[in-house]
Amino acid sequence: MAVKELPLVERLLAPGKSRSRGRQLASPTSVQIQGVKDGFTAKAFDLLCEAYDVPRERLCLVVRIPSRTLARRTVFKPDESERILRLGSLFQRAAEVLGSAEAARTWFRAPQHAFAGVPPLDYADTELGAREVEYLLGRLEHGVFT
Repeated sequence: MAVKELPLVERLLAPGKSRSRGRQLASPTSVQIQGVKDGFTAKAFDLLCEAYDVPRERLCLVVRIPSRTLARRTVFKPDESERILRLGSLFQRAAEVLGSAEAARTWFRAPQHAFAGVPPLDYADTELGAREVEYLLGRLEHGVFT
C-alpha cells in the first residue's frame, strides 16, 4: 500500500524548526503563521521547485528572492517565507481543483486568456495576482466560463 504524501503546504512547514517553544497552536492557520514568522528553510524552496517542476532561477523571479540571496540563505525572512507559502497554497489548490499535481503543473505554465496570455505562475508574483489566480481556480471549480 502506497504511503499518502502530505499536502504541499504541510511539507513546506515540516523542514523548519518552529520556535514556538512547545506552545499549542490553535489551528492549521496558526501553524502556518508561526512557520512564516519563524522563517522557512531553504528545503522549503526546493520542495516548491519540485512541486512546480521549474528551475530555481524561474521561481526566484516569481517569489522575488535574488538567486544570490537564495544561495546564502538557510532560513528565509518572514516576508520571503510568506511568498513561498503563497505559491505553495496556490499549487495545492490548483491540484485539488484540476485533479492532480501534474495537471496543476501544466496549467500554471500555460498562458491563460484570463491573464492576457500570461501563465498563472508568472501572474502570481504579487499578492493581488495570486488572489486573481485563486479566483480563477474557483471559477474553474464551479464551471464558470473563464
